[in-house]
Amino acid sequence: MIPEIRGEGGIPLVRPRFPFREFAILIAASVFFVNFAFAQALRGTLIHEETIRVSPSADTPKLGEAERGHELIIIDSSRDWTHVEAVLADPQREADQDDEDNQGKTITGWVQSKGVVSMNTPNGDKVIFGEALSSEDEASRRRGRRDAANDAMRLYYRVYDLFPNSPLAAEGLYRAADIRWQVERADIMTRPSARERDAYMRGQMNEEWMKLVMKKYSGTKWSDLAAFRLIENKLCGDWQSASKCPEKEAEIYEKYAKEHDQSPAAPEALYDAAWRQSALIEIYKSEANQKKSETAKSRATEIAQKIVNQYAQSQWAIRAATLLYYIQQGIITYGNSND
Repeated sequence: MIPEIRGEGGIPLVRPRFPFREFAILIAASVFFVNFAFAQALRGTLIHEETIRVSPSADTPKLGEAERGHELIIIDSSRDWTHVEAVLADPQREADQDDEDNQGKTITGWVQSKGVVSMNTPNGDKVIFGEALSSEDEASRRRGRRDAANDAMRLYYRVYDLFPNSPLAAEGLYRAADIRWQVERADIMTRPSARERDAYMRGQMNEEWMKLVMKKYSGTKWSDLAAFRLIENKLCGDWQSASKCPEKEAEIYEKYAKEHDQSPAAPEALYDAAWRQSALIEIYKSEANQKKSETAKSRATEIAQKIVNQYAQSQWAIRAATLLYYIQQGIITYGNSND
């Protein structure tokens, strides 16, 4: 600290400079210790909905509700009650940690301990994963629990988040990403723009979680499945009976199957390519290009036969056999037939 220099009468002649360097160091140290403390905090989640209360008693006022899968920072706990900071973030954007707007609100209070699973809970990863499976099953039922899909999404993500070394972590992250993808896709496909020919003309599913799977678990089947999902953002809406879209899409699917030959989705990708080639048979005819039509027929046959030979135990082999029959019999696979 630079001392004040005072003149006659005690009037300051030189104003002391503010110690910015020391202040910056102090702030940086404070941020470091806060982040370090947060990283070391015991965290957990809920496997069923719980009421957050002012104090550890069912008779005290409610502060809010915490649903399955929400993140908990555990402050203190007893046999019956746990003092927590409940992070009530939007499940669609919870992983977007760099965006402060996506953090959601935080409520500090008490919840009953029976529904809390922490990082220290024996087999906690299996407990959370099992509840996620149940919630996903509930979401698939006609009169299932409201918001069960979001519950499942949060719970699967929490397996990865709380137990990163668990054998279930990669699958948990992929399943969370897949539910998020499906929810967004269902919304996007109801919009008028979904019928646009070019993919860029309609909404796009958020790719962040799928790319996170590919980054964290490269070389696994979950990474392969995530890469397969990303293809959907490149697909056209309505082909409008033109060859441009099926040509491009067939190429994308064949490329995927070549680069991910061990993927569980490889036979499906090949079928998608074969079907598009079969569609091109008639589309090229409508464009008065018989030569390309014959080439598409040959290519569709080749790819479909490859599925039958290499993936005989897959359902896609059965579907490919049907596609082969259609091609051989001259039954069109795209458009309308008057025959």
